[in-house]
Amino acid sequence: MKLFAIANQKGGVGKTTTAVNLSACLAEKGKRVLLIDLDPQANATSAIGFENGPGNSIYPALIGYAKVEDKIAVTRYKGLSLVPGDLDLAGAEVEVARLDDHLTRLRAATRSMLTQNAFDYAFLDCPPSLGILMTNALAAADQLIIPLQCEYFALEGLSKIVHVIDQIRAVNPTLTIAGIVMTMFDGRTNLSQQVVDEVRNHFKKLVYQTIIPRSVRLGEAPSFGKPIIEYDSNGIGATAYRALTVEFLNRELGHERFADTPGVAAI
Repeated sequence: MKLFAIANQKGGVGKTTTAVNLSACLAEKGKRVLLIDLDPQANATSAIGFENGPGNSIYPALIGYAKVEDKIAVTRYKGLSLVPGDLDLAGAEVEVARLDDHLTRLRAATRSMLTQNAFDYAFLDCPPSLGILMTNALAAADQLIIPLQCEYFALEGLSKIVHVIDQIRAVNPTLTIAGIVMTMFDGRTNLSQQVVDEVRNHFKKLVYQTIIPRSVRLGEAPSFGKPIIEYDSNGIGATAYRALTVEFLNRELGHERFADTPGVAAI
């Protein structure tokens, strides 16, 4: 099983939207997926309609009081499991930071789970900050997926997260960027295309060809506790995330087995 962190220290860039919908689309394709909600706000948990109770997050595992495996819950979506988030995770910024091995607590907690081969992919939905939870996710992950909003200030945030990756490699030397997902693309503005062009010019093939458009339906879906492929299955948001899933799998598997799935033309 590969562990992916989905992270960007800037909020409102489509990070949780990408974590939830990529996970759901992979499960739709028959993959066994685990989504770990690392955000105290638990937005990924509510976005798939999961009713969470107190004490069910990964927090007890981070401080050594439980196993991650005991926190895994089955969702109503076949193939998609969840470690929910809750407000207890806010305490990690204080409690975990006091520990000598504070950067590697998550890696140690997930080590046994990763060897059990119960899932094909696991995704860490990180909070929008450069705090202890995000750095733990980067220290634990095999690869990083960076959602990036098609706006000017997103470029500044990208340089910061790349700098953090370089620092984290002191404890996780094999960490690589799996890809950069351009989100909230507005075809009515020149700025969106300019940001995409600049990011592609600098990061080349790291940028996914699939671009996630700005969509009212994508914004509405979490309030109904549904991934976009359930809430608006034939809309542009669902089509985009299904196309991103195809591209993700093709990168992972190294061939075009899934290329027959309808997708979105690259912009």
